[in-house]
Amino acid sequence: MIFTLHRYMFRELLRIFILATVGLTLILSLGMILQPVQKFGVGPRQAVHILIIFMPVTLTFVLPMAALFASALAYGRFAGDNEIDACRASGIGAITLIYPGLVLAILVAIGNLMLSFHVMPYFVHMAEKSLKADAKQILFRNIQRRGYYSVPGTGYQIYADHAELKNDTLYGIVIIQALKDRGIRRIITSDETQVQFDPHEKFNEVRLTVHNCREMDSGDHAWDGQVGLLPVTMGFQSLMGDSIKFKKIDEMKQILADLMQFDPVARLARETYTQYTTEMLAKDVNEAVVSGRSYGFRGPTHSVRFSAARCEMRDPAVITLAPPVVVEECDSAGRRRRLECTKAEIQVQKGVADPKLVLYLNNPRIQETGQLLVQYAVGDLVLPEKVGRGLNGVSMLGLATMDLAGQLKRSPSPILAKAQAELLDEIDDTLKDIKAEMNSRLVFGIGCVPMILIGIGLGVLQKGGHLLSAFGASCLPAAVLIISIVSGKNLTQNQGAENGLGILIMWGGLTFLILLAAVIYRKLQRG
Repeated sequence: MIFTLHRYMFRELLRIFILATVGLTLILSLGMILQPVQKFGVGPRQAVHILIIFMPVTLTFVLPMAALFASALAYGRFAGDNEIDACRASGIGAITLIYPGLVLAILVAIGNLMLSFHVMPYFVHMAEKSLKADAKQILFRNIQRRGYYSVPGTGYQIYADHAELKNDTLYGIVIIQALKDRGIRRIITSDETQVQFDPHEKFNEVRLTVHNCREMDSGDHAWDGQVGLLPVTMGFQSLMGDSIKFKKIDEMKQILADLMQFDPVARLARETYTQYTTEMLAKDVNEAVVSGRSYGFRGPTHSVRFSAARCEMRDPAVITLAPPVVVEECDSAGRRRRLECTKAEIQVQKGVADPKLVLYLNNPRIQETGQLLVQYAVGDLVLPEKVGRGLNGVSMLGLATMDLAGQLKRSPSPILAKAQAELLDEIDDTLKDIKAEMNSRLVFGIGCVPMILIGIGLGVLQKGGHLLSAFGASCLPAAVLIISIVSGKNLTQNQGAENGLGILIMWGGLTFLILLAAVIYRKLQRG
């Protein structure tokens, strides 16, 4: 008889729970895809695909609320129809009648923990991959609809008069590159541009082959050419940001073991390392050219030696040579020539432990013939041995706490000092975020059990009222739990707050729910 009763009650609970879950999941999923639809300009087919992907993500938040609604409504109806009183009159205790709801609460708690620690991050990454796979359509659709597209994470804005997806071609384009806090870096115009996509795991590399192009840089220099290749790396930002919030439990453990596994930390570490390498090189170059000596680089096919008045650092990973600049170039066959120019830059390859160098010359003139070149570059040059020895033993993450002034024998530039401070802050924030995220997921998952039991208890106690009154009342303790989790996370992530206080507040909210559930069921037993 007890089994039949429990099966009847669980079937009623499950029916309401499934209907509530389906309805809430559809509503929340539609709300969550509005951001990518508006931001990336995805089409109808992509929107439907993302909606399907996001449904398991929204289940993380929907399951507890649907179970709370089902338990309060079902047990409120049982009590309102005097079914619980009839069972108690037959000798069945009140606690025994709670078993179906307890089973649902435990299943929801397990499901919520599995979703938050494993399933939700997987589907968020799947949604990001879906967007990156359709990157070309997103680019062309935005240009067709709005006339321009801002490439996330690169500082590039692409304007075009006409976009033709069939031929992967843009017509009448203007490309603007703006550096953060430094204004416009350069402007490129072109009559016609072919777009080639090279997808990678974490970004899409895009190469723009421009015809009849003209470039104006921040130094008011310009050059013209018939055909050029402008490489642009398009790093489509994460759908919801590359955040610890959307990492699996094993990914968080890997990040704790090696912070370079977390892209925001790794990106800042690589930028800091590149800038540190640039300043080591700039120091060595400046010592040579200021004293009147020439300085040289070697490459697989060419080697160069140059002289200049001095060198300066205005942009990240770039050394600017002050005029007059004289470069002696020698190829693998031993042929030599001298070039003069009023502007030259040494650009350091970004994001690698052994970076290559590129020497750019703006409007150089060949001394032997007097020929004027539009723009000339010597690439694939290697770091001098002296600079390479100075980088031995320097780890990218270690730069966060390194005494830069002691290593460089002078104060670091504002660019390097800022990069080091940002790296140190990102490392600290990441460690705090992992601690806050792991505890908040555990508290919310475990809290599903007392939260649903409170809904059941209030549903039975308020049998004379409206069916939804028990659900409304049980939402208050649930709100207390959510507020304690949010407040605890914010305190834990706060730079100036003690980590232990935030964790204590999270688990304190769970403790409050457990005590409240105990009080409610003690009252039920007495009744």
